[in-house]
Amino acid sequence: MEEWRPLAEQGDAATQFYLGVMYSKGKGVVQDYQEAVKWYRVSAEQGHATAQSNLGQMYAKGNGVVQDYKEADRLWRLAANKKVIGSYANLGRIYLTGGHGIIQNYYESFKWYGIGAAQGSATSQYGLGYMYANGFGVIKDYVLAHMWFNIAVSQGNDQAQSGLDNLLKLMTATQIEEAQRLARECQRKEYKGCWTPY
Repeated sequence: MEEWRPLAEQGDAATQFYLGVMYSKGKGVVQDYQEAVKWYRVSAEQGHATAQSNLGQMYAKGNGVVQDYKEADRLWRLAANKKVIGSYANLGRIYLTGGHGIIQNYYESFKWYGIGAAQGSATSQYGLGYMYANGFGVIKDYVLAHMWFNIAVSQGNDQAQSGLDNLLKLMTATQIEEAQRLARECQRKEYKGCWTPY
């Protein structure tokens, strides 16, 4: 804090971002969401992509600011355009559920989850599996749902394990074998070509 604050006050976007993280998580300082928002905002205004993503999260949760999903959407899109992986899952989630001023849009949700999944985001991979398992915006496909859940589980996503457990009760042995083959192939290709946009 002693070293970073002077740099942040001089306009260094990276240290402004780190101060935002410290205040939002209460690391080395008393947790203070308003102070976190202040530092994220000045960093984000300078184009710091992860600050934009984190500030979006603050708006989505209403931490230190009035909850505003439209502002979260705007900030996450800025961060997604700079390839901040967490932004893809955040955008996928808000369009999957809608609400709070955001119109539910499965097309947008599938697109953002897909971009994130192709970049290796376990949360986005889980999101695709969830959409396929439930037929949200896509034809219900247990094999593809299993494939994406399986990949997300291999990266430690606990939600995907629950989804996988539920799917296993609905699938034949042949379907499970095919899903596992597809998951191995997808991981071998480092997710390239595993997701096809609309």
